[in-house]
Amino acid sequence: QVQLVESGGGLVQAGGSLRLSCAASGRTFSNWALGWFRQAPGKEREFVAAISRSGGSTYYADSVKGRFTISKDNSKNTLYLQMNSLNPEDTAVYYCASCRTYAAGIVPLVEYWGKGTLVTVSL
Repeated sequence: QVQLVESGGGLVQAGGSLRLSCAASGRTFSNWALGWFRQAPGKEREFVAAISRSGGSTYYADSVKGRFTISKDNSKNTLYLQMNSLNPEDTAVYYCASCRTYAAGIVPLVEYWGKGTLVTVSL
């Protein structure tokens, strides 16, 4: 059974940084394309970033490009999201996802979701 468990969320001041992690199990990790999505209070879930199976290609939403970095460590079965220059608009529950497909420039189709980790950015 596929499991995705996020960690690393918390409260941070505007301008600060956080690194989210997603521990994966249940399938050969190196075969997965993966992504991060987020859902702010009262809003729909939105795409944040995705990474190809090899980790050699990444794709970002315009709202986080240049501030967030997605990466994966196949030896540790872990996905990361480094978030810098955070602002209050980044406040949301962040979800890790395994993706059926990956193509740069296209929001991937999600196969499995984690349960999420809350990021709160204060002024």
